[in-house]
Amino acid sequence: MRIGELAARSGVSKDTLRFYEKIGLIAGDRLPNGYRDFRPETVTWLRHVRTAQSLGFTLAEIARHGAELRDAPDSGEALSALLAEKIRLVDERMAALAALRADLTSRAGTACPLRANEAS
Repeated sequence: MRIGELAARSGVSKDTLRFYEKIGLIAGDRLPNGYRDFRPETVTWLRHVRTAQSLGFTLAEIARHGAELRDAPDSGEALSALLAEKIRLVDERMAALAALRADLTSRAGTACPLRANEAS
């Protein structure tokens, strides 16, 4: 299918599809007239990409793990491992943000909030 049809069927703009192709997230064949031709399963892959993005995965992570997931003997198991790793990273970020919040709270309302906190 050509890029316009893929955009319509996937809900992703043509510019975004061109970008995804440029970074290797999707691949289309070139027809003799220069048009891109995408396989029908690209629509399903783009749904996976959008879901992964909504779960906090970056395009780089999706591109890096996409082939891994497609080639895994049990993609459910492989995906569960990726999700567990993402949960670990989220937990680390939450702890760092909680520490930052505590530091900001301890400085708020002080005479000089940007002065190094001696309690740290």
